Amino acid sequence: MLKRIFGNKGVVTLLAMIVCIAIIFFAYKYRVEKEINAVSVPYAVRDLPARSEITEDMIGTVKVASSMITSTVIQNKNNILGKYVNYNTFIPAGSLFYEGSIVNWDDMPDSAWKNIYTSYTIFSLPVGITTTYGNSIFPGEKIDLYYRTYDNNKLVLGKLIEGIEVLAVKDSNGKHIFKKSAEQQNAAALIFSVPEDMHLLLRKAIMVSGTDSLIPVPRNANYNPDTTISSQYLLRLINSQCRDVPEDNIK
Repeated sequence: MLKRIFGNKGVVTLLAMIVCIAIIFFAYKYRVEKEINAVSVPYAVRDLPARSEITEDMIGTVKVASSMITSTVIQNKNNILGKYVNYNTFIPAGSLFYEGSIVNWDDMPDSAWKNIYTSYTIFSLPVGITTTYGNSIFPGEKIDLYYRTYDNNKLVLGKLIEGIEVLAVKDSNGKHIFKKSAEQQNAAALIFSVPEDMHLLLRKAIMVSGTDSLIPVPRNANYNPDTTISSQYLLRLINSQCRDVPEDNIK
């Protein structure tokens, strides 16, 4: 059978042409890859929105010219798997992965309040460049909160709560501020968590005397007290102007 096939000049010619074309194709491919120094890099096989955890099925590999690879391109798939798309980033299908667009979960700004104590409540305190000492308060630092009000037309000022850890700092556009930089915008809110009784106390203070009545004061790096109410006098003064709402014990 094979003898009959190879005895046919037309078949032999066709096979020879196929072999030649294959040799030319692979030779050309090899020369091109050698000239451009092609390297394999991972890319997104579909759109990846912010905060997405990156899994194996989201990643493909493609060969590109080494000249297209910048220092920020991630070339190792293992440096991507299990990480997250940054909170302010969208990775379109077909895009390469870049440093800064991929982070560990612990580096996500919102991760700070994902693991707060069950009995604690998140509080957002409006601030400005003056109340943050020229944008000098950052996540992870501890502050004290002072309270300013009037009692019988006399100014009252004192420390209300001490030892509060700042979880996040946001600008007026809702973007997070992690550290001082040339591109840093003015802080607009300090976000922290406190026990529910302190959360209610702060809400009462703002309703009684306004948002400017709470004054954040930064401390040094060694300052690490527990979060406690500092002044029973201020506590009684605020509560005297409010009425507590009892909780319903419905089960």
